[in-house]
Amino acid sequence: MAKVFTALAVSADGYIAGPNDGPGNPLGDGGARLFKWYRDGDTQSRYYPQFRLSEKSASVFDAICARTGAVLSGRRTYEIANAWGGRGPLPGVPLFVLTHEPPQPPPASDPPYTFVQHGIADAVERAKHTAAKREADVALMGSAPVRQALAHDLLDEITLHQVPILLGGGVRLLDHFPTEVSLNRVVYAPGVIHIAYELVR
Repeated sequence: MAKVFTALAVSADGYIAGPNDGPGNPLGDGGARLFKWYRDGDTQSRYYPQFRLSEKSASVFDAICARTGAVLSGRRTYEIANAWGGRGPLPGVPLFVLTHEPPQPPPASDPPYTFVQHGIADAVERAKHTAAKREADVALMGSAPVRQALAHDLLDEITLHQVPILLGGGVRLLDHFPTEVSLNRVVYAPGVIHIAYELVR
């Protein structure tokens, strides 16, 4: 059965984007520093050739890409990313967008985007069904889907790419954590620590 996970870069004070994020400033003020480790190494990602990571970070990052059979995003992330230009956040992987009102007309995309209006449980179920066909898992993007999935006990794993910076404000990932977690793995890499947790039920 497909698992539901998230893997997000986060500052030491708990933000996944800086203040004043929006379509013209997608990572907020100072938020680009959360992803400096994408380009500070000499190992090319197998999935994003433009990324040059450290060997350890490339191993972690590409393993996350490899296990992703569907992506579930919130509408705000979708808008800020300008719909990823119709290519999706992970090219070739189906994208589901949780929204109250789908855009009209739907954007041209490959593969086609699916807009889900009936809440996080329906969105997760549909994304899991798609991911299972690929013998893979569902990746959640953005703080809202992660918090909603946690509140409905739908999230299985969390990976935090912990970057040693302080943003002082912006988009927080977690304020209240409703469940217990078990630490699975910690990978220390240049400029980032990759910390993987499993949610305990």
